[in-house]
Amino acid sequence: MRVEAFHATRKRYSADFKAKVALEAIRGDLTLAELAAKHGVRHTMIASWKRQAIDGMASTFSGAGDAAKAVSESEVGKLASGSGPGIHVRYRCEFP
Repeated sequence: MRVEAFHATRKRYSADFKAKVALEAIRGDLTLAELAAKHGVRHTMIASWKRQAIDGMASTFSGAGDAAKAVSESEVGKLASGSGPGIHVRYRCEFP
């Protein structure tokens, strides 16, 4: 068995881009698959952004969003100070 390690690089999207795509998904004019093709992202990401946008709407009007944002930012800071990008290990079985 041979083990290969590689650093994962993933595309990061701005909050503005996520909000724009999530809003399009909420409108429902296009399917998630159509939006994914239009913006070059996976439909599962769009579904997640849409769900996050809808879940966050109530906190926008309740004032609880400020406390949640502060906690979220502190959690991001903890994660960002970690050991850097994740390392993925891929196992490949080779038979004689």
